[in-house]
Amino acid sequence: MLNRSPNGSFLLALGVSLSLLGCSSITDFTVNDSGTSGASRPRAARRAVEMRPLLEDLELRTFRFFWETANPDNGLVPDRYPTPSFSSVAAVGFGLTAYGIGAERGYVTREEAAARVATTLRFFLNAPHGPEATGVTGYKGFFYHFLDMKTGVRFETVELSTIDTTLFLAGALFCQSYFDRDNPVEREIRETAEALYRRVDWRWAQPNSPLVSMGWHPEKGFIDYEWKGLNEGMILYVLALGSPTSPIDEAAMAAYTRTYQWAEYYGQPHLQFAPLFGHQYSQVWIDFRGIRDEYMRGRGIDYFENSRRATISQRAYAIDNPSRWKDYGETIWGLSACDGPIDATLEVDGRQRKFMTYAARGAAANEVRDDGTITPTAAASSIAFAPEIAIPAIEAMSTRYGENLYARYGFLDAFNPTFNLPVKVQHGRVDPRLGWFDTDYLGIDQGPIIAMLENYRSDLVWKTMRKNPHIIRGLRRAGFTGGWLDTAP
Repeated sequence: MLNRSPNGSFLLALGVSLSLLGCSSITDFTVNDSGTSGASRPRAARRAVEMRPLLEDLELRTFRFFWETANPDNGLVPDRYPTPSFSSVAAVGFGLTAYGIGAERGYVTREEAAARVATTLRFFLNAPHGPEATGVTGYKGFFYHFLDMKTGVRFETVELSTIDTTLFLAGALFCQSYFDRDNPVEREIRETAEALYRRVDWRWAQPNSPLVSMGWHPEKGFIDYEWKGLNEGMILYVLALGSPTSPIDEAAMAAYTRTYQWAEYYGQPHLQFAPLFGHQYSQVWIDFRGIRDEYMRGRGIDYFENSRRATISQRAYAIDNPSRWKDYGETIWGLSACDGPIDATLEVDGRQRKFMTYAARGAAANEVRDDGTITPTAAASSIAFAPEIAIPAIEAMSTRYGENLYARYGFLDAFNPTFNLPVKVQHGRVDPRLGWFDTDYLGIDQGPIIAMLENYRSDLVWKTMRKNPHIIRGLRRAGFTGGWLDTAP
């Protein structure tokens, strides 16, 4: 739904020091065959980098969002905070991942993190499951998109979501591999994660096989859309192919990649998907550096490089700023799914502007959806792909807008410098000088920030998932070869 690449001289022109990127010398940068540069990009593992205080602070604050806002009795994470909300199943998956990171960083003890994970997984395994429209958490191993924060049952009439279930399972499988000690709590984590994954009936979710449906309603059946085109569905196909109990046919991956759209945007040839979350979510957990499927072997790059190019092209779009939105530029950029100020067309500075509330904003060759609203997760969660442009954006946004944007749990969800009108907005508040600022944090935007900060810092999530047999099996059945996967057990 979701150009000129920086080289060494361009990087130095931006004033980004090599030490900021964790490189001891210019030789720590590599240039691949496409001419794009990256911090040690082709290697499956890189040494840990030294983090600037701001990045340390952002990681800790973002962790605290999950630790402090989740319901400790069942592990459910709110969709948003502080506005009262239901729980997002995908946000729970990001939370599970954050707990392992928190244990690794010493934000909480390993025992505290393990106890929270065990509570969460135990709840999902034992929660009511069935075809009923009410009073259940899921069906056929899948979970409803949103759940009541206290009871954990389906919220109103939302869909049984295949992708939200997938992101939850990705977090569960990370915990399965991370919590590997021989004690009762960590054994329970591993066994419960295994039971949850084995319970999913992926084949049931293929009414139009070989593609997987986006979801199902007990009132009216399957949604009339399947996962196709490059998007966050990549990890869904990997987990569905890797299932030990209900694996889908290998033809699914070929069907998925046949719907790809390859184009050049701002000088960067890559697979098109306008919002940056589609280039980030799967790569929160899967290390795509150096491994390729049949499609990417034909293109001569990997999905990591593809996401890097998408990130660079979106920043180039912000610099070009064809619609002349306020503040867009080299360090203020980033379009993805996020909150917005209002659903209306209003006059701003003598020009009619169409604004949106929550929407999947983005910029690509096949779609531009932009109302001047920037979400910090777009740039911050791209730090693993393109630190030389993501880190200056993190610094600029936190410095320029201060507590309007960077507060208790790190970055608030979104802001719009153009929107300075004295009108009632759905979320957030308007500063007549600086524009509109959200007052909520969103779990599915917080999750990629902490995970990608840690992947940039130490590869923790990636190297943990490189040990998970289900991820390995799924990647191999999807046709991936090369790099770390060739030597995986």
